[in-house]
Order: sequence, then C-alpha cells, then structure tokens
Amino acid sequence: MKWSNLYAPTLKEVPSDADIKSQELLVRAGFIRKAVAGVYSYLPLGLRVLQKITQIVREEMNNIGAQELLMPIMQPAEIWKTTGRWEDYGPEMVKFKDRNKREFTLGPTHEEMITTLVKGELKSYKQLPVTLYQINTKYRDEIRPRFGLLRGREFIMKDAYSFHTDEKSLDETYQNMYKAYSKICKRMDLEYFAVEADTGAIGGNNSHEFTILAKNGESNILYCDECGYAATDEKAEYMPDYPSSNESEKELELVETPNVKTVEELSKFLGIDKTKIVKTMVFVGRNGVFMTLIRGDLEINEAKLKAHFKDQTIRKAFPEEVVSALGVPIGYLGPVGSKVKIFADFSVKSMKNFVVGGMKEEYHYVNANVDRDFKVSEWIDMKRVVAGDRCPKCGAPLKMKKGIEVGQIFKLGTKYSEKLEAFYVDANGERKPFVMGCYGWGVSRTIAAVVEQYHDENGMIWPRSIAPFEIVVTVVNSSNADQMKVGNDIYEFLKDQGFDVLLDDREVSGGFKFKDADLIGIPLRITVGRKLKDGKVEMKLRNSKDVYNVNVEKSEIFEKAKEMLNDYKLK
Repeated sequence: MKWSNLYAPTLKEVPSDADIKSQELLVRAGFIRKAVAGVYSYLPLGLRVLQKITQIVREEMNNIGAQELLMPIMQPAEIWKTTGRWEDYGPEMVKFKDRNKREFTLGPTHEEMITTLVKGELKSYKQLPVTLYQINTKYRDEIRPRFGLLRGREFIMKDAYSFHTDEKSLDETYQNMYKAYSKICKRMDLEYFAVEADTGAIGGNNSHEFTILAKNGESNILYCDECGYAATDEKAEYMPDYPSSNESEKELELVETPNVKTVEELSKFLGIDKTKIVKTMVFVGRNGVFMTLIRGDLEINEAKLKAHFKDQTIRKAFPEEVVSALGVPIGYLGPVGSKVKIFADFSVKSMKNFVVGGMKEEYHYVNANVDRDFKVSEWIDMKRVVAGDRCPKCGAPLKMKKGIEVGQIFKLGTKYSEKLEAFYVDANGERKPFVMGCYGWGVSRTIAAVVEQYHDENGMIWPRSIAPFEIVVTVVNSSNADQMKVGNDIYEFLKDQGFDVLLDDREVSGGFKFKDADLIGIPLRITVGRKLKDGKVEMKLRNSKDVYNVNVEKSEIFEKAKEMLNDYKLK
C-alpha cells in the first residue's frame, strides 16, 4: 500500500471526548471514527488490525477442533424468556418489536440461540463432544458507553459453545480453550493474567477471565505471589481476619446527627473510627427490597450479591424506592426496626456497640448490637476484596493490578439445555440434557486493550502479529527522483518477500512522516533520505532508539529487516 492512496486521516489535536489513551490514539491515528457514543466505524488501518486479531483467534479455535458458523443477531424473545434471562439480563439488552408486535433482541450473547439451533440436530452421544463458534457483532445498551472500544454498545466478539455428555468431557474442552486463549495472548505478545472470575449474567459454576495488564484497566486483579491465586475483584475471596470484641454490650442510644449522612461525615461528627460504624444499603431484586450491612470502612461487591442470590437483576434501590419501602431517606437507614430482610457481611458478626442509622431523619443509633437490637436473616460474604487482604488459599497479603478483560470462559453445565429441553440419547437409550460450556473473546475490544498496554508519548506500539503494517518505507523527500526510485524498489522487493509494507510517498515533510509513523505504531521504519548519497538507508524499530545504517542492496535490507523484526519484542 502506498500512503498517498491510503485513507488514514490522522489528527494533530487530542479529541475532546477521549476518556483514555487508546481512544485518543486510535482516533488521532485514523483507525476509528465515532458514529454515536459506543458505536464506531473502523477505517482501513483499524480494520487491518481487527482482521489480524480475528485471524489469530480463528486459527487457535480451529487448532482445537472448534467449527465456525454464523448465527443471526436478531433473536426471538421466546427463547430468552424460557431461560429466564429476558428480565435477568438487565437493561443492557436491546429489545424491540417487529411490525407484527413480536418481541426480539439484538443478541448480546448467543447461549439461547446456539442451544435452540443444535437441540434438534445433535441427538446421540456418538455425535458429542462438539464445539461451535462464530465471530459476530454483539449489542449491549450500556448505560454509560465510554472508553472508546472498551465499553461500547456495538462490538465484535468471538463466542464459542461446546456440548458434552458429562463434566469430564466438558473439563477437557475447557482446558483446551484455556490453552488456546493463552496462545492468543502470547501470539500478540501481551502481558496477561488468567484469573478466576464471576459468571455474571452468563451463569454456570466455573469461569476464568483473561485480562491484559494496563494502567487504565477497568478490572482489578487480586493475586498472591506466594501460592499463585488470582481472581478479579468481583470474584476474589479472602481469609477473614476480624478480631472478636471483648466489650460488654452498652445501652442502645438514639442520638441526633443533623445533616450527617455518609460514613465519613458520621466518623468525624462522633469522633469514632469507621470500623465502629455499620454501613446500611438497600437493594432491589426479583424478590423485592432487602437490606445489607457491612463494616463502615469496607465496600459491598454487588457481583457477590447477585451470585449468592442467583439473581442478576439485583441493583441498588433508587432513593424513592427506599423511602417507599422503609419511610426513611438514604443516609439514615439502619437495621433496628427494619421492615425488610437483613443480610450482613461477616465483618459485622464480631462487632459490638457499633453505630447504625436511626431509621429516622437526622438520627443514628449508638451502641447497636446484633441479636439484641435486630436479627440478621443470613450471614454472607459480600465484601469487595482489596490489596492487603489475606489470600484465601495461603493467607499471604494479596496484591492488585489493573487490567482489561479480553476473554472469558465458562462451564455452564445444564443451565440452558434443561430449560430449553435440549437432550441427547446416551448409550443406555436415556434422554439427558447436554452439558455445556461457552467461551467469549472480545475481538474489537482487544484493539483498545493492546493500545492501553503498548504506547508511549509519540503514539501506539503494535505487536508485529497484529500491526496494520510490519514495515513502513519512508521516503524523506518525495520530489527527489533518486529517493523515490530506491524507496519504491525496496517497497516492491519486501512486498514480494511476504512482508506487509507501507510506502510513505506523500509530498509532506520528513518530520511529518516520522511523526505519523510513530503515531500509527508500525514496528519497523526504513528511511530513504540523505544517507542515500552514501549508499545507505536507515532502519529503526518503533520501540527502540537504535538506528542502523544499512547498505542499499536489497538482500542486505531484507536480511536486516528479518533479523530486526524477529528480535522485536514488546515485553
């Protein structure tokens, strides 16, 4: 490709709506353009990267025997209602009616569709196991689409589904998929974690998330250097270490706390530590309103609540819902005299004489105690684990890193096959539900994740395997006939040798060309400029300051290019 023919409108200015570096650089470098919030067009450079990522994912799926198909994006509501996910999935699901008033969704995922598809086709245990996958567009109506390609309403995803006779067979495919995802990350030269993860709206009983390390990552990864335990903060467990209080119970007292609502304000007003306060929050789920309690210095993990109650519709109650259910505004809620069920974190269990909301505006209770002043319906782990908490496996302090999820694998069991009546006949002639797994990889999301991991002050730094071009041949002065001839000859020769090459033949300054090449992040730059009079060209890797002067002979340039690209490592 010659740059003079390439549609790659680069920008000097930082886009005003860029939330993170990847969004800024991908727009500035002419890879993507926003249509509306969360929806993007891929320009030629962006599409080249997308296609290369897609091919790596496709090859690794094919290598483990998965078979590619393509399913419809438009899915009937009936199959989602049968599994119970029509409401469970939440407001992110795009729902609509056709002209005949029949309900549909633009598929956020395809568990229902694939199960419905195969249930009349896979009839015997002799046909199993089978793994099918697609690379397709997904739709989720994010409440707050942001971070460019990382949190979009429309995105490209590889989703695979496997069907088995038993858990042993599922486990074999799960492990094969785990290895395939690891190879995908390694082929893109990425630093990543494979960690235990929450199953969320997909469901199932086991899941691992593949997370690319990045400072601007949305995911928090808790890990242990001692034993190797690692999990997302949505899933992470910990070894509780709450000392029992030796205090004698004191008399419950209602005290006035004018205009004091938050834990921070209450701590300052009463002159007590946050660990002496119990924070009350109200949630709404399928079974109505309920109350949660946790120690004042800790945070509630909503994913743990959803997993515990097996209810993905659970959310924080709106202020008006709180007042309607309890008659008290947020800020003064507490368990004493509560009309709804109370669920408490283990951090509260050993506390005594603590402070809670007074269930009366501008009042709090001091010296509240469990059992004497209120009853807890159930004790559960709802704490969001943080760095410094003790590892659940070995007790060592956990550490935390930021990351971006690019892939997740799930053991679904029979969740979908039972509800959708998808059965096979076993060796004894009995009908049994398929045992299933599902495996997602965010193809378009990977573009942004890679940029978040690999960039500098000048632009993006692409791994060779997914760079839009491997080599850019930069002719410094396009009006110089000798430079243009040599540059074009090198370009044509390297193309013939199988390299993915871009020739910068534009009639702009050399400095402008260098800046664009660095912004776009092409791994190797070959510069045809002033050194040509000495029979030399300059060769430089994107992530190195070292410049090599190489004889203009094509064979020498070829050998040096091959050597430099083979040595090109980003980690």
